[in-house]
Amino acid sequence: MIAMITRSVVDILQERGCIETMTPGLEEALKKSVGVYLGFDPTADSLHLGNLMGLVMLSWFQKCGHRVFALAGGATGMIGDPSGKSSERSLLDDETLAHNVASLTKFLKKILFVQGGVAPLILNNNDWLGEMSLIHFLRDVGKLFRVGPMIAKESVRARLQSEEGISFTEFSYQILQAYDFCFLHEHHGVSLQIGGSDQWGNITAGIELQRKRGGEPLHGLTFPLLTRSDGKKFGKTEEGAIWLSEERLSPYDFYQILVRIPDADVISLLKRLTFLPLGEIATIEAEMRAAHYIPNSAQKRLAAEVTRFVHGEEGLASALRVTAGMAPGESGVLLTRESLEKLERDIPPIALLRSEVVGVSFASFAVAIGLAPSKAEVVRLIKNGGAYLNNKRVEDPQLVLGEKDLIEEIYLLASAGKKRRLLVKLKG
Repeated sequence: MIAMITRSVVDILQERGCIETMTPGLEEALKKSVGVYLGFDPTADSLHLGNLMGLVMLSWFQKCGHRVFALAGGATGMIGDPSGKSSERSLLDDETLAHNVASLTKFLKKILFVQGGVAPLILNNNDWLGEMSLIHFLRDVGKLFRVGPMIAKESVRARLQSEEGISFTEFSYQILQAYDFCFLHEHHGVSLQIGGSDQWGNITAGIELQRKRGGEPLHGLTFPLLTRSDGKKFGKTEEGAIWLSEERLSPYDFYQILVRIPDADVISLLKRLTFLPLGEIATIEAEMRAAHYIPNSAQKRLAAEVTRFVHGEEGLASALRVTAGMAPGESGVLLTRESLEKLERDIPPIALLRSEVVGVSFASFAVAIGLAPSKAEVVRLIKNGGAYLNNKRVEDPQLVLGEKDLIEEIYLLASAGKKRRLLVKLKG
């Protein structure tokens, strides 16, 4: 059961550094339960770490007794939001877009569900925008917008000054998002839209449209984009996006990425991505400065809390099981057929023929399974002490795999440092 919080959600979020901008009068409006919405572009079939702060924000509103709505932009996804983009996105075909919307909807329902709380409502704006004719949209909505203020929006201005410019399609995006806000207010009682700091222009467009239509005042709130201490955005690594869907990134890999977060970023992320009390976070911060501090303890707490939120208790348990069973160089970890069969539940093995393993160089094998992009990279990894086979460091760049390297004649566990571990199972 969810325990309702009686404190002001604005106070809570401000203390945790989660508010960038908000409209005047919002705190007064939030003294009663309101509808709050956040939109997500279905550019992929999974959200990524950069989206996580928005989900945490929705959950805080939920915990404070407000009704939350998540919008999967099936219609706006056909257009593409120019905010924060230096060039126009490639348009998705209808089949891909429908798949992405369905995948996001499933994930959002899971992560925002709380037993005993007000159930979240997940919507698709194609359900209303898709039914409007161009003529009716231009007559009833477009006439209320003036080109001057639209051009003045930061997202549009930046693109106008770029070499590529901006298409009429993307230029119209803010009108569609503005209409979404008004539609959600009229049909679902939503009066607050939240979004990243780059969404302020789109949010205020909806507030202004509502004013011109003579409706009740609407409110907006933005949160800072999730960035590292060096100013770079969270959400991507050298290997690609940090996906939230376990179909894209296993709970184990997700956990391991968070365990490797630099010390300088841990406290900020504990405040913004977890629900730990600030007093407890202050204690962790003090411990990090203490002489007896065990390195990475704070990161492990962060990884556990965030993995639990994204993947649930079962996902966290899976991540911890794999972590315990796949620690390279840990002589105390016994790799057996039984232990690796259990790991198969958490990490799908790569199936290879015996001929693709036995008698093959470790370098060729590592490239074939995707442990490294090239043989030269494998050799570099070995020379730097970062290549492991069955939890033992590979020291010979010329190593050729044999029957002796197979764990009970069927398994191999290959690792590239602490970042990447792959389970191989022979077939046939």
